[in-house]
Amino acid sequence: MFILLASSVGSFDVNPWMILPFAAMLLLIASAPLVFPHWWHHHYPKVAIVLGAITVAYYAFALHQPQRYAHVAHEYVSFIALIGSLFVVAGGIHINVKGESRPLTNVLFLAIGAVLANIIGTTGASILLIRPWIRMNKYRITAFHIVIFIFIISNVAGALTPIGDPPLFLGYLKGVPFWWMLQHGWPAWLIAVSLLLLVFYVADTINFRKAPAAITRKMTADENWKFDGLHNFLFIAAILAAVLWNQSLPFLVPELIMAAAAAASFYTTPKSVHHSNDFSFGPIKEVAWLFLGIFATMVPALDYLGQHASDLGITTPLQFYFATGVLSAFLDNAPTYLTFLSAELGLQHLSVDSRADVLTAVNADAKHILAISLGAVFFGAMSYIGNGPNLMVKAIADQAKVHTPGFFGYIFKFAIPILLPILILIGVIFFSAWRFL
Repeated sequence: MFILLASSVGSFDVNPWMILPFAAMLLLIASAPLVFPHWWHHHYPKVAIVLGAITVAYYAFALHQPQRYAHVAHEYVSFIALIGSLFVVAGGIHINVKGESRPLTNVLFLAIGAVLANIIGTTGASILLIRPWIRMNKYRITAFHIVIFIFIISNVAGALTPIGDPPLFLGYLKGVPFWWMLQHGWPAWLIAVSLLLLVFYVADTINFRKAPAAITRKMTADENWKFDGLHNFLFIAAILAAVLWNQSLPFLVPELIMAAAAAASFYTTPKSVHHSNDFSFGPIKEVAWLFLGIFATMVPALDYLGQHASDLGITTPLQFYFATGVLSAFLDNAPTYLTFLSAELGLQHLSVDSRADVLTAVNADAKHILAISLGAVFFGAMSYIGNGPNLMVKAIADQAKVHTPGFFGYIFKFAIPILLPILILIGVIFFSAWRFL
């Protein structure tokens, strides 16, 4: 998402008990598909509406701050417009692969996707590449194939440009120079992506060697790449233009451009391409309803954090890195980034609403700004709800009958043992008292 939330929460005090609906929403997303899947499948939209209505009513009638949700509503519409339009347009591009990829081919595919994520965004790259990724590995695909895709393509890869990930775009709107992250963040990006690719290569090589000989012969057949629906890249360009120029366009015009691009793509793409992609609106419907509940219920948590950020005692780059990261794993990483950026500037008696002040902080406290930026982008991969593309990738994989881990399985079987040590290492290398770079 890319529409800027209000940078302050005003003078009202949020009751911390109102964070409970958000906690309930997260708990249900994590457990309901396992405990009562049939009921959840039919009623999750109602759950999102009911829990969201509780917090909306609280702001409207208890705090008398209904305008707070005007910002949230606009951001949600922008988020769904971006996610939905890219979903439809990318669904009109079919990348056909004959045979199955070897481990090295998989690594090269992910590496190319990591670069592409900074050009068309983690959302665009995720939706464009997840279906061919599944097809490439159809004979031996595992949950780890999906998880590593989310780690790299949907999150870590997008740390080099404002287009790459929503938090960085908010920073760009506030005054961080466009190429600043590329200039300062590329060493951390390169280390994180390389380590993830190395871990995957080892695991995928083991998986490849375990495959029966008959399957291996199929998997190592010559690869024949074929691209259909390439005209849809014009519609992707229109969507990205709407993102980049949104501040200079009238209210809701960017969202209308995205909707128009999606409609044009859907009606100009041959049905055979949609059929080859197993395209349906099911995944975007699920993401839209779940994030409606998340957007609505997370507001008290974000506002409470904003009101008490100065009381947390966070002053060093390493503290900002982990504080931003931990909250970005479970709250939306874009407003979390903005909250800690505001806190950092406040420590310097500067304002996040002043582009001159932001530029001053970027030049004077580069390590702090870099820590906040990397924490928001990298830790978005720690859970399915840390970043918008994560749930989208899971939904597409589920639709393709690929096994994906549940909410807690994702965190405890993959994110904590594999991703977290790499993120801790990044913190030590770049932001600790013993930093090397």
